[in-house]
Amino acid sequence: MTGSDGISGHDGHDGHDGHDGHDGIDGIRRTPTGINGFDQIALGGLPGGRSTLVTGTTGSGKTLFAMEFLARGVQGHDEPGVFVTFEEDPGDIRTNVTSLGFPITEWEAAGKWTFVDASAGLGQEAPTIGAYDLGALTARIAHAVRRSGARRVALDSIGAVLTSLGTVGIIRHELYRIVSALNALGVTTVVTAERPREYDGVSRFGVEEFVVDNVIILRNVLRQERRRRTVEIVKFRGTNHRTGEWLFTIGPREGIVIMPLAFLQARERASTERVSSGNTGLDAMCGGGFFRDSIVLLTGPTGTGKTLTSLFFAAAAVEAGERCLLQTFDETHEQLGRNAASWGLDLEAMEDSGLLHVVSEYPEVASPEEHFLRVRRVIEEFRPTRVAIDTLSALERIVSSRALLDFVIALGAVLRHNEITTLLTSAPTGRVTPTVTPAIAMEVASLTDVTILLRYVESEGEIQRGIAVLQSRGSAHDHSIRRFDIDNTGMRIGEPMRGLSNVLSTAYPQSGGLPHDDPAGSDAPQSLWNTRNPGAAPSDDDD
Repeated sequence: MTGSDGISGHDGHDGHDGHDGHDGIDGIRRTPTGINGFDQIALGGLPGGRSTLVTGTTGSGKTLFAMEFLARGVQGHDEPGVFVTFEEDPGDIRTNVTSLGFPITEWEAAGKWTFVDASAGLGQEAPTIGAYDLGALTARIAHAVRRSGARRVALDSIGAVLTSLGTVGIIRHELYRIVSALNALGVTTVVTAERPREYDGVSRFGVEEFVVDNVIILRNVLRQERRRRTVEIVKFRGTNHRTGEWLFTIGPREGIVIMPLAFLQARERASTERVSSGNTGLDAMCGGGFFRDSIVLLTGPTGTGKTLTSLFFAAAAVEAGERCLLQTFDETHEQLGRNAASWGLDLEAMEDSGLLHVVSEYPEVASPEEHFLRVRRVIEEFRPTRVAIDTLSALERIVSSRALLDFVIALGAVLRHNEITTLLTSAPTGRVTPTVTPAIAMEVASLTDVTILLRYVESEGEIQRGIAVLQSRGSAHDHSIRRFDIDNTGMRIGEPMRGLSNVLSTAYPQSGGLPHDDPAGSDAPQSLWNTRNPGAAPSDDDD
């Protein structure tokens, strides 16, 4: 489930108290976290000068959230930070963030980053008898803040020390003392804490969320044998935020990445340049080729030419001296090379030219979010002008409909921003798992600029193939349903198919393959695929 985006964004200006922040739509200063996509959810960042509780189960990303909040404050806003650690040794934290490129050791030497190590001896403390308080710890933190001029503070994880305080009343009192002291210093604070379950309560002791001004929950839920991380802002006291759960992933170089918000951005221009699809007949049907920044969705059952079209699309890029990324989820690299050779294409030679980069991997090797980050990294490093992904339907085996849509939205944002011509292929139904729901299928189609359908057609006892361009945004296109053949030279698009009706509502088995005989031998009509609502179940109105 993705959160609501019903709350509008905001216009901001520099904070009035020297912080590198912005005032939100409600007048409350925001401190940008710098975490990919989070500030869009928070409408600018965390409320400045206040404390935020970040709770989560094991592996949900609490420590990383706290660390990134401080590190990106130093890196992007020149705001010194204090990291209070209750469990991990500072040396371990320095090592763990090496891949993210944060030079914590250098920041420490420059006075930009300060560790307060409260982990030493915590587990060896003798049981406390009578009243116990955190006054000494609070004083150490306050001293570090004043000495470094810190504007941000992170406490990770407060639960380690709260367990030693005894009763809930004492826990609430002592936590209130720490939070009040930090608020009085004017710093923006992130406090992490554990929670025992994903959807039962907010915190371990049930009082932490009432002491702080803001609460964020990180979840790491096991669904369909795969972990799925989400973030939810439960409350920002006195200010607005987006609601609901938002999907995120953790990349070794990117850190926390909230999808798809981290990549959505407006574009000020649209390309009018045309590029070839690799098939002159298809170019003609699309009004002279695809626009340079187009995202094209090619849908068809098995054997209709989706992979063939992807290969010729890539070959056209190489012939034009352009770089192309070809990502396949259905076939191995060896199978792809063999298939290309059967149509007269030399895949190895195209790769050797340095203009084609092929990535072949099965969907099951990673989550959809990880697949997205991998594709994004290749785009950043290889810098292609074209991308072909064959096929999106393979991801249905490991992903929910909502997550697949988030994948397409985030990917589309990256591709459009870089003005990359993109070909996405898809089957009308999944081969193993249930089909994408009709609503999601329509939403995916609505995100593309060009939609092309490939279909099997039965005519006079012969199986034929038909192709139609359903939409081509900003361009005239052929409205005919044309017959096409596949031979050793590729796809040959012919004349319009005359004298046929319901060509785009042909019967398919649930696998999305060829039409078949009714096993019962009856004259009853077979299930129909409804092109008005791809992926939909047959209705009584279908002929």
